[in-house]
Amino acid sequence: MGVISSVMLCSSVVDFVSPISAHYQAIKKSEDLLKEKQHIQSVLVKQSNKDKLDYQVQLNAIVDCIRFFLCQELAFRGHDESQGSSDKGNFLELLQFLGNHNKSINEVLQTAPKNCKLTHSDIQKDIVNAIARETSKAIIKDLDNGFFSILVDESHDISVKEQMSLVLRYVNKKGIIIERFLGIVHVASTTALSLKCAIECLLCEHNLSLSNLRGQGYDGASNMQGDINGLKTLILKENKSTFYVHFFAHQLQLTFVAIAKNHINIAEFFIVVSNLVTVVGGSCKRRDALRDAQFAKIKEDLENGVHRSGQDLNQETNLKCPDDTRWGSYYETILNLILMFSAVVDVLEIIEEDGLSNQKIEARSIMS
Repeated sequence: MGVISSVMLCSSVVDFVSPISAHYQAIKKSEDLLKEKQHIQSVLVKQSNKDKLDYQVQLNAIVDCIRFFLCQELAFRGHDESQGSSDKGNFLELLQFLGNHNKSINEVLQTAPKNCKLTHSDIQKDIVNAIARETSKAIIKDLDNGFFSILVDESHDISVKEQMSLVLRYVNKKGIIIERFLGIVHVASTTALSLKCAIECLLCEHNLSLSNLRGQGYDGASNMQGDINGLKTLILKENKSTFYVHFFAHQLQLTFVAIAKNHINIAEFFIVVSNLVTVVGGSCKRRDALRDAQFAKIKEDLENGVHRSGQDLNQETNLKCPDDTRWGSYYETILNLILMFSAVVDVLEIIEEDGLSNQKIEARSIMS
């Protein structure tokens, strides 16, 4: 029996087959296969040179917008992306801006078929993935099968999923030390064995081998630098040349913090600072009060000529608890506290007057 006859016979029983079944899907795909006029090759052949050039202009505009948002780490989508909406989202607004200032882009965007606008979120994700793949290829090409080291860190994202980031460090053909971010992968757990498997999979994906690995850099966590079952030890068992280096910046920060806290006066000061930040920023209401007080103080200083206005001056600041492993976080906390001191005092007075009993005690203790 011929292929066409088989398809016709199968089509007669389509109504008796579930649309989500594998059999039904196979029948529909075989029917689509016989429709040669709908094949992508036929569509491409029918396209004129002008259609191809217009598509290229449109695609370049879309890619430029996506690259801009990736560099600026901005959100893509809006809540209402209809033609007359005022809340299309950053991506479509930027695309429309490009069209308004470029006649050729605007003409292509206006005449593009509705099924070829290239603005759907799935298409954006495909383009982003394509950019990521091409970037990775360029990095691997520059590495040129040479020796390299890896810098690895792990932390959870906003959805509290553990993520591992990996950076390649190598010397290129010009003798320049290069560091390139290779990728982020989700890890089921942060055990040394799980991290090692994730590293091997990521390197294998880019045709890199542990045999070319010559260095590994991690933080001081036990799962990273453990001498028995740590990540560095597991990798050293496979490649003796992969010397381990504890992140220098991480070591330096921890050293500074440890030395500073050996002095009781400094340790006491930072305990008071941490308590102050916790009390003042303990709720959205208090943070809003702090922001309003700071705004009023800046406005008064500008009117009295104490401060001058200008670009990048009088920016909004906030208070954050210092972190032992974040470079400069202690200095930044102290600097912001100095800038917002009067506003902080105002908020503490409000808490001391209107807060709960334990909050009043905390505020008075800090004020004293």
